[in-house]
Amino acid sequence: MSALIQQLATERDLLARHGLTTEEYRDALPAAVEAARGSMSASNSDRRQFLLDVLAALRDAGLVQAVTKPQYGDDTIYRLSVEKLGDIAIIQKGCPDGAHSSVRWSIPDWANEAYLWWLCPSLSAEPGEHIAKGVKRLRGRFFDEMPGALDGVIFHNDLCGTSRRLCPKKAYATQIGQHLVPPPCIYVMPDRQPDASTANGAVEWNWDGSKQREFPRILLSLFGISEQAFPAYVGHVGFQRKGRTVRTTISARFGLGRSATYRS
Repeated sequence: MSALIQQLATERDLLARHGLTTEEYRDALPAAVEAARGSMSASNSDRRQFLLDVLAALRDAGLVQAVTKPQYGDDTIYRLSVEKLGDIAIIQKGCPDGAHSSVRWSIPDWANEAYLWWLCPSLSAEPGEHIAKGVKRLRGRFFDEMPGALDGVIFHNDLCGTSRRLCPKKAYATQIGQHLVPPPCIYVMPDRQPDASTANGAVEWNWDGSKQREFPRILLSLFGISEQAFPAYVGHVGFQRKGRTVRTTISARFGLGRSATYRS
């Protein structure tokens, strides 16, 4: 697309039909691109509304008791009140491959569980590639000394389930606001406390995906996924250290017997 836009400067006849010369097109192109970027940024409000609609649907279904929206000027963190569990923090972010969306966050003191929710509109890569880039950044944050550890990450926005981003979970899609929404991609993160060392001397953090959280069950039940089917729709992130080498595993699950695993 970038090459096509720039090559239009050579299409003299086409430009002439729109009242432009080649020189005028080249001179106006930078400002036109900036204007288009501004218009696209304005659509961020639509993405924010999508997340709010999903959280409101959880409340309307009685799965959470209250949804508190962020105050202006604060970090974009939604507070969900859940009976018997307490409060859950949903930290709204953009595409996971950016530093701002992967490592620049903090978990409020009131949160019993905390999740990054990636509202990623980019179609430059498949969702799995976006997630892998985000997890690579999260790994550095996981092993540093900064306070706070995530319970999970969620990749989901209004593109999911459409022709532009096909979803293998679309059979469970439900109407939320103006969108027919499939279940989100959820990945449980490990605790910082390592699991027991393995027989070969490696130290692991949720490498086998055994860590469980409460909010994924609540969220997926909105889409009619039963308690029995729930494990087949929740992925995980795990780390393994052996000597100086740290490995990462990312498992995506999208139905019984249907999964994909990436390791690096």
